[in-house]
Amino acid sequence: MTPDDGKLVGTWKLVSASSADSSGQKLEPPYGANPVGFLTYGEDGRVTALISFGGRRPLSMGAKPPALQEEQAEAFKTFLAYGGRYRLSGDKVIHSIEVSSIQNFVNKGERQDADHRAGVAAFETRLVRLTDCLRSEDSI
Repeated sequence: MTPDDGKLVGTWKLVSASSADSSGQKLEPPYGANPVGFLTYGEDGRVTALISFGGRRPLSMGAKPPALQEEQAEAFKTFLAYGGRYRLSGDKVIHSIEVSSIQNFVNKGERQDADHRAGVAAFETRLVRLTDCLRSEDSI
């Protein structure tokens, strides 16, 4: 039996993402224009997330430092991946992250409000601190 009775099992494609500050004021999209991403929930209780910012550039072939490090830093900044376990708690999805491209996310409970209907899942993450502002990220 799955942690969600099969409600979320499968792969979900990111179709949009938005963010707002703590007062509800819309901010720039958290993953740029036209992000690409997938969220996969397995019957075994595993979750995998991959999010690529829109407009990413390929790395230059044969680039040398410091340009190489700048390109690698930009590639890191514009891609997010994590995996771990998930469970439902009412209408909330809890991701227990075990591995991530951002080490700070590992072993932190990540709550997401989930609304799944008619083949569409909408997720709203908790407020997270990014630079000097609070942002709430919605991914649909």
